[in-house]
Amino acid sequence: MTSIKTVLFDLDGTLIDTAPDMAAALDILCQEENQPVLPFEQVRPVVSNGSVALVKLAFGDALPEDRLAQLKQRYLEIYQQNVCDQSVPFEGIEKVLDHLEQNGLNWGVVTNKPGWLTLPLLDSLQLSQRASSIVSGDTTENRKPHPEPMHHACEEANSINEECMYVGDARRDIEAGNNAGMKTLVAMYGYIGEHEDVNSWGADAIIQHPEDILSHLL
Repeated sequence: MTSIKTVLFDLDGTLIDTAPDMAAALDILCQEENQPVLPFEQVRPVVSNGSVALVKLAFGDALPEDRLAQLKQRYLEIYQQNVCDQSVPFEGIEKVLDHLEQNGLNWGVVTNKPGWLTLPLLDSLQLSQRASSIVSGDTTENRKPHPEPMHHACEEANSINEECMYVGDARRDIEAGNNAGMKTLVAMYGYIGEHEDVNSWGADAIIQHPEDILSHLL
């Protein structure tokens, strides 16, 4: 069995708890559009699915394409202005990162979030310089669940795929990691809806807390 040298994280709902800021941006958009503000508990499970999913949650699935594009653009403008007001690493993540760095392992981020949001967020939390690789949704031609961003992250981290472990809180994360031949973990502490069957995603393991990652390194 190959030892893990690199741990790769999804961003929203796995490495960073971004739901408060993403939900707050949706609240502002709803207020601007005279739309009812949704309870945070309803928004949180949808955050990992991105801006389009959040807009549809608040405004319905039957939006015309031009209206959806307009609302998405405005949502992203609002979110960009407040990208790290309340966002913090999940409790236990800092301990995991310290352990990796102190034991000669490295870590990185593979997210579908665009780079113009990813990098300011990680910069604000002083994580950018610590990451061996940061692959955003616009870094490679394809996004998760395609394996291309995973391969790109491996190369930047100077690891081979079998030496990488990917942690995520969405089916696409596990599919991407599996498609790239990595070990995969489902982060149950992330933004997972109560009706989602994570056992069907095909991950190597399901973890309840970030520190559980450490027991899966060998």
